Amino acid sequence: MSLADIKKKIESDAREEADRIISKAKEGVESIKRDADEEIKKLRAGYETRFKTEQPEIFKRREIVAQLDVKKIELGVKQQAISDAFDGAVKILASLPADKYLSFMENLLQKAVQTGSETLLVSKTEKKISPDWLAGVNTKHGWKLALGEERRDMAGGFFLEQDNIETDCSLEMLVRWLRDEIEADVVKRLFSA
Repeated sequence: MSLADIKKKIESDAREEADRIISKAKEGVESIKRDADEEIKKLRAGYETRFKTEQPEIFKRREIVAQLDVKKIELGVKQQAISDAFDGAVKILASLPADKYLSFMENLLQKAVQTGSETLLVSKTEKKISPDWLAGVNTKHGWKLALGEERRDMAGGFFLEQDNIETDCSLEMLVRWLRDEIEADVVKRLFSA
């Protein structure tokens, strides 16, 4: 046998071996592919079965969460309505006719005045409490209250100031102070159906 024949034989044997290896590899790939497809089918079937059994629970949970969201929104609206009611009370007090408003302020002063020489600080928009009115109140009660130059951001009422100590008698503070006591009644009136 010549060297060329030996070379051809080796090449032929090598090709046959390569073809067998490739064929065997393709069979392995097909086998792995079939196994993977089977595993995918099993997993899919398992998830579908699981989803079918859990679907009612999932929908029930979604419904519960939706109901909680609705209740949260309703609660927010109710809380806003309550706050609006108390804000409305402040506006109503601030817009009382002058005689009623000033009578209310005088009664409030009687409860708040400690020494009779405090400074009265009023709202930036105050038109009813005047120096003349305060002079009359001072004469009536024997006080020496002064109307301060500083004006405050509030709907009405006043601050009493003496020696850097302030007593907040603003309408907002009075309503806030009463809110805890009467809020339950306000809720009943607003939301009883």
